[in-house]
Amino acid sequence: MRGVLVDSNVILDVFLDDPKWADWSESRLEACSDSAPLFINAIIYSEISIGFTSIEALETAVGKAGFQILEIPKEALFLAGKAYLQYKRSKGAKAAPLPDFFLVAQAAVLQLDLLTRDVSRYRTYFPTVRLISP
Repeated sequence: MRGVLVDSNVILDVFLDDPKWADWSESRLEACSDSAPLFINAIIYSEISIGFTSIEALETAVGKAGFQILEIPKEALFLAGKAYLQYKRSKGAKAAPLPDFFLVAQAAVLQLDLLTRDVSRYRTYFPTVRLISP
């Protein structure tokens, strides 16, 4: 059984009831959770905290959603740094944040699928990761 790492944009769509994306994100989360565990990491946890006024409310929401928190392995941190360096060299300017690279590198190293709405950089720098996206 493959697990699914869930990007913060998908989670915030549901938690904040985004008018454009909430339905799509909720349906993908439900479909994925039927066949695999759903994971987040510390960075995703931090990113979704913006939608909450207290850590208790965030903890309740994460628990109800059934997300399991994974640590980012050192191999993924190393891979993220190398991919980010390649990105900076090819783009010439720092436009994408390094945490985005941590997320996809973790999915690559742990062989997780990635549920996200951001795909262009992910496909370019991590072509082996199976993306679940619109």
